[in-house]
Parts: sequence; structure tokens; C-alpha cells
Amino acid sequence: MQAAMGWCYSITSTKDSPKLVIAMDLVNHWGLPLLAALTVASISLIGAFTLWIRPARLRVVVPVLVSLAVGVLLGDAFLHLIPEAVESIGSVFQVCLYVLAGMVMFFGVEKVVRWRHRHDVFDAAAADGGGDAMARMNLVGDAIHNFIDGVLIAGSFSVDPVVGVTTTLALIAHEIPQEIGDVGALIHGGYSPRRAVFLNFLCALTVIAGVLFTLLIAEAANALMPYLLPVSAGGFIYIAAADFIPSLHSHRGFRHDSLQVATVAMGVLCMLGITVFEQHSPPSVPDQRALATFARATISLNHASHRGLSPHNPVDAPPSTTISCVHSRCPPQD
Repeated sequence: MQAAMGWCYSITSTKDSPKLVIAMDLVNHWGLPLLAALTVASISLIGAFTLWIRPARLRVVVPVLVSLAVGVLLGDAFLHLIPEAVESIGSVFQVCLYVLAGMVMFFGVEKVVRWRHRHDVFDAAAADGGGDAMARMNLVGDAIHNFIDGVLIAGSFSVDPVVGVTTTLALIAHEIPQEIGDVGALIHGGYSPRRAVFLNFLCALTVIAGVLFTLLIAEAANALMPYLLPVSAGGFIYIAAADFIPSLHSHRGFRHDSLQVATVAMGVLCMLGITVFEQHSPPSVPDQRALATFARATISLNHASHRGLSPHNPVDAPPSTTISCVHSRCPPQD
């Protein structure tokens, strides 16, 4: 069954090519997830186009990018993270509690950020400090979100390389509008375009930390994942509603307001389109993982109870052939 589903491959003898088995195991278990994580992290550099825009033009473009970030954050929270958390946890009430916990947590983090920089949130003269705090909060939220993406990447590749590639492509499509909006939000918060792109890339590297965390502590990562999703959603809602949206009201005029509303709607539609794409993509990671668990249980039962399987059984390999597994999820071979 494992050979037929592509999880294992057949060689005449494991003693003939042990280095090949080890190399294939390293590539599938470590190389492919880390390469996918690095690819997703590199998408954050898409905001580098702001380096070639004149400052006068950039002042017009940045509010539009912030509006895009608002739509992407809200769309990601309500259309992607929260529904996935409900599906994983199974209780809407618990998910709502975790979303509220995430909002309160990010509110406390912002208080610490503002207090550390000695900015009075009730002082109108501290507008620059407020913008800096807003940008820093966006970095915190983006780092957590990228860490979750790393967990998803590692989990999908541990199931099947095809599912891993599909998940990576979905995350890349998901990250493109968000990273553009994030760079605009950082510039709006007071950072230079060059520093905004650099800091955004540093936060994107947490996707690699998520991959390493999952590969090293798989059980803890899988157990923690359902609760990280709603907390991250709460953070996104807080950042969009408490930081980004109020800053957009400083640009008055029908033309600016209409453009901002349209851009927010476009960000939400982007997340809606990506969600639809994911629903029509190959089976999701939890479904594949359940299938793998079922296959392991079936094969273990066959090994324990039916040692003398007929040659017509696809699980029973010929005596001269050894089924060599290159994934840690496969059961030990006798």
C-alpha cells in the first residue's frame, strides 16, 4: 500500500545503497520543506518596487497599500484562519474565545511597545510614535503568521511531497498581496523604503523557524497549530481595526476615500479567491494525514496477523525485494 501510494520505493536490497536511502530521507524530510520555506520568505522582497518610486509619488501610493493590507488582514482572518480553526478545534465558542484572547494579547503587546518608547497614546503630539508603534505591531503579527506558514509547510511535506508543493504554491499566492501591503504599512509607520523591505524580509524568515520547529518537535507543533490560528486571526483583526483603519482617516476627500474603500474590498476579494483556490486544490493536509494514519494501522495489522500473504496481495513484496521507506511515518520493517 505504501509503495502504491508513493510513500516508499522498492530496491533489491537496502544493503546495496544505504547512502541513497539516507540521502532520499534527508531530502524529503528536511531539504524540500526548507527550500519551500525559503521560497515563501523570498516573496517578501516583492515590496522592493517601492525603492524605485519617487517620494512624492510614494506618499500617494502608501495609503493605497495600507488599505490593501487592511483588506488582506481582515480577509485572511475571517475567510481563512478562523474557518480553519473551527474545522480543527470543532467548537465555534472556543475559537471565538481564542480570537478574543489574540486581540487582548496584541493590545497588551502594543502597550508594551508604546511604553518602551515612552510614547503617550493619548498625546496628539506623539503621532510619529503612534505610527512607529503601528509598524512594529505589524511586524509582530507578520512574524507570527509566517511562523504558522512554516508549520503548514513542514506538515504538508511530511504527508506527501505533492501536497507540500501545492501548499507552498497556495501560500505564495496568499503572501503576494499581504507582503505588498505590509511594506506599505511599514513605510506609513515612518520607516524608509529600504528599511521597510529589510525588516519585512527578516519577519518572513520566521517561516523557516516554523519548519524547523515542526520537523524537530512534530507532535508539539501539531498540537499547538489549531490554537495558533485563532490567536493569529485575533491579532490580524486588532492590527487592522485599531492601527491601520484609524490611520487611513487622516486622508480626507471623496477621491481618496473611494480609492481606499475599493482597495480594502480588493484585498478581501484576493483572500476570497485564494480560499476558493485552496478548496479546489488536492486533498488538504489533515485529510492526507488521516489517510496516512489509516494506512499505517492497516499495514501494521497485516504484518502482525497475516505474515503469509499471497503473492497477489499488493502489500506483500516478493522475497527478493525489500520495501525501503524514506519517510519517518512508515512503520519499522522486520
